[in-house]
Parts: sequence; structure tokens; C-alpha cells
Amino acid sequence: MVFRPRLSIGAYFALQLVSLPAFAQERLTPEESGRPLVGEETEAEKADAAKVDVNLQPPGSHSWFDDLEGHIVVEAGVNGNPWTHTGRNWAQSYVDRANTATLNQITGTLSHPVSDIGAGYGLGFTFEVLYGSDARFNPTIGMADGAITGMYQFAPTQAHVDAHLPWFTKDGVDLQIGQMYGMQGVEGTDALERPFYSYNYSSDFIVPFEVIGVTATVHLADHFDWILGVNAGNSTSFGGAKNNSRPKGYFGFQSNGLLDGKLDISALAYVGPQQSVYAIGRDANHEMEYIGDIIASYKINDATTFTLNGTYFHDDYLQDDVYGVTAYFAHDFYPWLTLNVRGEIFRDNNGGVVGNNTSTMSYVNELRGRPYPYDYAAGTTYGELTVGVAYRPQFLHLPKGSLTIRPELRLDKSLNGTRPFNRVSPTDDPTINYANNGTNNMFWFSCDAIWAF
Repeated sequence: MVFRPRLSIGAYFALQLVSLPAFAQERLTPEESGRPLVGEETEAEKADAAKVDVNLQPPGSHSWFDDLEGHIVVEAGVNGNPWTHTGRNWAQSYVDRANTATLNQITGTLSHPVSDIGAGYGLGFTFEVLYGSDARFNPTIGMADGAITGMYQFAPTQAHVDAHLPWFTKDGVDLQIGQMYGMQGVEGTDALERPFYSYNYSSDFIVPFEVIGVTATVHLADHFDWILGVNAGNSTSFGGAKNNSRPKGYFGFQSNGLLDGKLDISALAYVGPQQSVYAIGRDANHEMEYIGDIIASYKINDATTFTLNGTYFHDDYLQDDVYGVTAYFAHDFYPWLTLNVRGEIFRDNNGGVVGNNTSTMSYVNELRGRPYPYDYAAGTTYGELTVGVAYRPQFLHLPKGSLTIRPELRLDKSLNGTRPFNRVSPTDDPTINYANNGTNNMFWFSCDAIWAF
């Protein structure tokens, strides 16, 4: 998200969140054994799960339609911040409402793995929709955005065809065509794709949420993939719903299973103009935006994983540089209990990116290039430390699926003397507030519960 004092030409644009490396946020189903994606699975396992799962065995009498899968994930949570004077947690999107219980998402997915259709070719698909408060920050302009305008909204989040092509290399090429989650960052939109209820700053403010286009993963060698994609832009589509007339896209690589399967590395860039012609006119076609994301994950042993994620953002129009480094530590004490620790340092040079959207339609209107209410702050170096556990109670005998409970404690702090937390001041524009007279830290606590089946 981008927050700057609005000029007469309209609202400013910027960035958002989340995703996972290559072929993004493919869910681990509740029926699968091993550690679920709630901060327990290693980056190597994530990358393997995120690749299109190709089955090229002769089908025999088995019908292609027999492999259809349907899953539902329900996430609800509550957070506490008794020191806030705004009713909000500063610089948060999905968990922005302080001291409030929230139904974050009910996500329904219908999918088919990529399966043999003959001559080495494979075909599958994924279709997913989300209802809940999280849909406020997961719209795709031109796809039912604004159909519901309250706290709880509806958003299609995935609608793509997946294919395997036996071209170019021994292991071929995997394609995704359609609407899909972004590919950068560690923390995904799906509740089962991240270790905590809250997000780190990089996932909330830098990496793209949703894209519509084509993404190709070329398997160059056993442990090395080349990634290339072209799309319409962050959370936008085509025609009158596009932000400008220029293409955007990904390029980079990922290398999995190095050092006897212990090390995974990915490096992806996302490049293209992201400003809206409805906000700044034709200049939107030329003002470039650059996002770089590097992830390295090392599996120390079967129970312990360390992950490091570095992200950089520059926008020519905003003249803002934003960057951060996040470290993750996950340790399984038991199959049903995992400790997760996250530490982050994040810099917003001129305050043009980090802030709060203050209405339920702010982010949608930001993407549309229309005026929207928001809070912003001065350029700040943020520090963040989060500690939590993922608890999967074994004594419950649910009629279906599995339950995960994730309590967490979090401390956010300004490292350069600014005071953006817990209080804002009005400006000459009644829809814009300036966060400058609050505190230099924010201590808060959260807990969510996820039922997946």
C-alpha cells in the first residue's frame, strides 16, 4: 500500500503483499502427513509442494475427473492492543482492527493436479474464492471488486489452468495461465501458508498480492529452475480495470535441495509500471517500479529450520526506496507443537508506503486510482519481533479436518526516533491523518484458529 498526502491529480498507488516461491501458494491438505505449512514445513518442502504436481503414469481405467479435490479453510482470530487511541494496529492490513475478534477468511478451493493427457503433456487447474475481512486486501480490480463493501467482503483469489509441457529440457516446462497469487515473499495469503497470524512489513507492503497472466517454470536441471512471467499488474486485470497499458512480469530462479536437501534458494524480480492512469494520467505508463526478493532456507535438522528473506522496492513516481530483511526460526518440539520466531528490520525512506487504509474500501479505491482515506507517517526504520506457537490439539476428535491454534506476542518499534504507533493527528484533508505524535513502539498480542478440511 502507498500512503502519501494526496495531490489534486488523485490518490497514489503502491504495493502489497505476499506469496510464496514458484507457483505460489499451493495448499497442503489436512489429510497429508508431516508438518503442515503453518510455519513448520521447510522451504524445500514448500517449494516442492508449490511446483505443479505432475503425474504422467498411464491412467488405465482411472478417470481424469476422479482426481478432483475440494478443500475449505476457515480462519478467525482476535488481537489485543490496549494502548491504541485509534482502534487500529499501526501498519497492519489483515489484522488492522485492534481489540477485535474477526472472521478473517473462509476459503474454498476446487482443484485438479496436473495429470497425464498423453504424449508427455499434463493438465490441471485451480479455482479458489475467499470470503471474510481478508478479502478487503485481496481484490482483483475487474473481478467482483466492490460487490460487497463492508468489513466482510468476497474475492476470487485463484482461477488458473496448469499445464506441463515436455519442451526445451529433460524435465520440461510448467505453466500457469490465469489469476494466481503473487510469487514473492515467504508469507502467503492463505492462513496455512504462513507461520503467524500477523504479517511482516515486507509481505504487507511490498510484494504483489494477485496477478493475472502467464507464469512459466523451466526445469533447467535437477536442482535449478528458471522462472519467467508476464501479467497485467498487481491486483488488476484488463480493459477499464487495468492500471495502465504496459505489461509487468517476473524473472528469476530457484534452486531446491542443495547441500543434501538442506538448502533452498530463490531470487525473483518483479518489474513494470504500477501507477494508475486514473490517478496520474499517461505518466503511469512510464513510471517504473522494481521489486527484488531473495529467500534462503536451511534445514538445520529434521525439527529445525532457519529462513532469511530480503526484499527491496523502488518506485520512480513515488521516489521512494523501501527495503527489509526478515529472519524466521521454526522448531518442532512435538509433532503437535511448533515454536516460531520472526525478527525483521524494515525501512520506508520517505513514508510513502507504510501506513493504514482506514475504510473498508480504501485499498480497492487505491488500486482503482480513486481518492481513499488513509493514515501515513514520516520515513521510519521499523523493527519487529514476533514469537508464537502453532498448536494442533490431539485430543479433539473433529468430524472432519484439523484444527490449528496460533497465539503470538509481537513488539514493533521505531528505530530512528519517529513516533507513529497508537495515535494519529488530523491534517488539512479530513480523510488523511498523520501518525507523528504517538509512541515509538507497539506491543500487542494475537491468536487465531484455523480449521482446515
